[in-house]
Amino acid sequence: MGAAKIQVKSTSFDARASIPAQYTCDGRDVSPPLVWTAGPQRTASYALIMDDPDAPAGTWVHWVAWNIARTELAENVAREQRLLDGTCQGKNSWGKVGYGGPCPPSGEHRYFFRVYALDRKLELPSSADADDLRAAMRGLVLAEGELFGVYSRTKKR
Repeated sequence: MGAAKIQVKSTSFDARASIPAQYTCDGRDVSPPLVWTAGPQRTASYALIMDDPDAPAGTWVHWVAWNIARTELAENVAREQRLLDGTCQGKNSWGKVGYGGPCPPSGEHRYFFRVYALDRKLELPSSADADDLRAAMRGLVLAEGELFGVYSRTKKR
């Protein structure tokens, strides 16, 4: 039996719609606000992986976070390994901690924000990336959901 479903939304863009430029490398490059439905009663924390499966060199990871205590992330989450509320962030495909917005080299790309309800908090090093997070979550996912938006660059950086 698969994990239960949770709904993931943003107040800044609709599912399958264009991600506003302010959340990309063409704008302020800040994280968009996200909200999701609560996981099952046993949920102890949430984790997030944002990636672009359309990247030329393979899936590009834009954001990795875990030990999220609430069912939301505000706009412009600080790019710190550990936030005051206990949320931890790992390394994206640029090798940096925190959010890195859409910045496709050409064409329209899809960006998936996947949220996982976990039955416990995770102990991961600050150097953790999406692969490390996926391995740590194995067998702990109670529910999951995703939101995806698209972005196409109008100018080159």
